[in-house]
Amino acid sequence: MTEPLAHHNQYPDEAIRRILRATKSIALVGASANPARPSYIVLKYLKERGYQMFAINPGLAGQTILDVPVYAALKDLPQAVDMVEIFRNSEAAGPLTDEALALSPLPKVIWMQLSVRNDAAALRAEAKGVEVIMNRCPKIEYGRISGEIGWQGINSRMLSSKKPVLSAKGFQKLTIAPRGGSSSGA
Repeated sequence: MTEPLAHHNQYPDEAIRRILRATKSIALVGASANPARPSYIVLKYLKERGYQMFAINPGLAGQTILDVPVYAALKDLPQAVDMVEIFRNSEAAGPLTDEALALSPLPKVIWMQLSVRNDAAALRAEAKGVEVIMNRCPKIEYGRISGEIGWQGINSRMLSSKKPVLSAKGFQKLTIAPRGGSSSGA
């Protein structure tokens, strides 16, 4: 017999790609204003890829990080979000998932950062029709699936004939958007 949440041990690239393409807005719980912190780096990266970002950190509420508004809690968000990204530990992911499940409308995805896994929280979210990703980083997954990581000299196990796009800032950046530049749909 397989374990009930075995589907969270490995995610098909197609599922990750579909989620990242369909997502337009992300609430990052555990955002930091410290540029050395991983949550700051992920916030910056996802914002640069065109996602509408909202930062959640009660200690920084009312401020901004990288021109992204910071809110004390998910319930304080001014609009619905497609994804809630949990950048806290596995124990905290339970109550944070419950906060996300109290939102109306519900987010489409709850994404738990690297080393964060809470099976009970995932079961509650999936029971309400919310897709869950655990122990993954959307920044890393975006870079891996787009081929961007490979351009930085890291073996992503992805082959692509896609030509990188030269951004306005002067560095190469690949995208998960379908050919033609549209970022809609899967």
